[in-house]
Amino acid sequence: MFYLPTKIVFKIEAVKAAAEQLRGFGKKPLIVTGARSAIASGAQQDVTALFEDYQVYAEIKENPELGSIMRGAEVFKQSGCDFVIGIGGGSPLDAAKAISVAAANQLDIDQLYSTQLFQKAYPIVAIPTTSGTGSEVTQFSVLSDERSGKKAGWGHPLAFPVLALIDPRYTLSLSKEVTQNTAIDALSHLLEGLYSANREPLCFPMIHKGIGLIVKNLPLALKDPGNLEARTALSQASIYGGMTISQSSTSLQHSIGYPLTSEFGVPHGLANGIVMKQIMKLYKPAVHELLDEAFGSFHFNMESFFSWLDDLNLNADVQITEEFISQRVPEVMSSRNMLNNPLEVSAEQIADIFMSLM
Repeated sequence: MFYLPTKIVFKIEAVKAAAEQLRGFGKKPLIVTGARSAIASGAQQDVTALFEDYQVYAEIKENPELGSIMRGAEVFKQSGCDFVIGIGGGSPLDAAKAISVAAANQLDIDQLYSTQLFQKAYPIVAIPTTSGTGSEVTQFSVLSDERSGKKAGWGHPLAFPVLALIDPRYTLSLSKEVTQNTAIDALSHLLEGLYSANREPLCFPMIHKGIGLIVKNLPLALKDPGNLEARTALSQASIYGGMTISQSSTSLQHSIGYPLTSEFGVPHGLANGIVMKQIMKLYKPAVHELLDEAFGSFHFNMESFFSWLDDLNLNADVQITEEFISQRVPEVMSSRNMLNNPLEVSAEQIADIFMSLM
């Protein structure tokens, strides 16, 4: 079953084009952002120009914490807001979803993962300033519990944004590092649409197109950050990746990256990237025909793809210890994403992948 209730506007000046729809969701939005990207991209200014009254909540960090969600929900209620607009990368968009359901359902901090309690949500509008997470078209929110140090996500139909506004111009302000890391995240989503035991064949044309767009255009955007055509292609690929995982969810590719982020502060997309080859080799017996078809759609194969990855020089400073393995491998094994693996994966195989990063 393919289900995507989000209306998508993908064009230059998308906010302006959707002004009437935005105003139709309520009188006072809570604008959920991080410290920089919403303003640096120009997206926040485009949005606030449409409203006489609004509240900005700009406390979202790269990995949104449960405490910041609770504070955001309180600001929403105290300020008299009636819908939520998330502006930024995946973290503000994920936070906007969590704030919406937390405020609507009067959740406390220990209930933020209790999706069975989600009965309603305030309208959520998503405006990405990166081309990576695809959160603008998914029902997922990935949060970090600052009390336990664990990072995990949940999904619920109520968390789908009602409207996604994608303007590739907003990605022009990204650094090369963020451009690369977020594009690798989108690439992970597309590949996981092939890996997932719940893969949706209706997504295959988008997956093939999206992988090809990233392979061709990421090097162009890194070489010339002002290349709007390349930026537009990466934004398109990100949408395809988000639409894909909204149907198939993610797998070990994501689960194994979360501890690298929680323990060592490795950016999410980079955490996926440094294990991408290892995961593909692990999954190859189960999905080699699907991969061959995807790579063949743009005249690549697995070997040329690995060469392309090598040229990006993805690396991170991680200190894999026996203590890390003993604590984090069980965490990965117990994650819900493991149910989506295309073959059986053992704790020893996960440990081997972590050890390969030494």
